[in-house]
Order: sequence, then structure tokens, then C-alpha cells
Amino acid sequence: MSANTLTPARPGPASPLWTVRGVLALDALVTGGNGLVYLGFAGPVGELLGVGRGVLPALGLFLTGYALGVGALAARRRPPRLAVRAVIDLNAVWVVLSLVAMAAWLEPTTAGVVWIPLQAVVVALFVVLQFTALRRRDGRDGRAGGVGGGTEGRRT
Repeated sequence: MSANTLTPARPGPASPLWTVRGVLALDALVTGGNGLVYLGFAGPVGELLGVGRGVLPALGLFLTGYALGVGALAARRRPPRLAVRAVIDLNAVWVVLSLVAMAAWLEPTTAGVVWIPLQAVVVALFVVLQFTALRRRDGRDGRAGGVGGGTEGRRT
């Protein structure tokens, strides 16, 4: 064993996956996959989850379109801050609506009772990762106030 194997590596830039673009791309991939499953297998998945057959195709179409938009944003060299904030906010709304829908409107099976909160947790994780990546990027750019506290759009 050489001495080099015991020396910790110097910290470098964040992995590309944990950048704003990387987290947006991962969100687009997961969301798009989910949307395509809902579109292609609405009947069996709807029965498995206890969600009506009419709900999943519409949801799949929405998720697929949303994923395309998030993917397009991730493909930009520097996704605009306001657009990233919109994705973060929409993901947060999705988390809340998923749980409200499960409790108020849907009659999920046992699999649905597991799946609906699980996918909400995954989307909540995207909220945290996207928020953190954006905040890190804003910090590197020297923006005072970070996410939500900047002065963009204000005239002084």
C-alpha cells in the first residue's frame, strides 16, 4: 500500500449530476419515464394502484410534456434562475397535490398507498436537490441573498 492511497483527494467541483443541469436532467429522465409508463400501461398500472383508467393517460401526457420542458431547460448551458425556480415550485406543488389527491379523491389499493407517497418523496428530493444546486450556483456567482433573496428584476 502506498502513501498515496491514504491521502484524501482534494475537493473539486461538484459532480456534474449534482449541478443545476444535472439535477434537472435526472428529474426529466425520471418524470419522463413515469409519464411514459402511465401512457403506455394505463390500464394495468391503474388497476394496480387503484387509480382510474382515465386519470393515468392524462397524467402520463402531462408528465411526459413536463419532462420534455425540464429536459430542454437542462440542455441549456446555463438554465435561467427563474425557470429553475418555476420547476422547483411546480415540483413542490406536485408533492402536495399527490398527497391531497390520495387522501381526498383517489381510492388507492395497497400498492397505490405505497406508490403515491413514494413518488411524492422522490419529487420532494428533487425539490431539495434543485434548490441546493441553484443556491450553490448562485453562491459561486456571488449573488447576495441566494435563492429567493436576490435582487433580480428590481430596479435600483
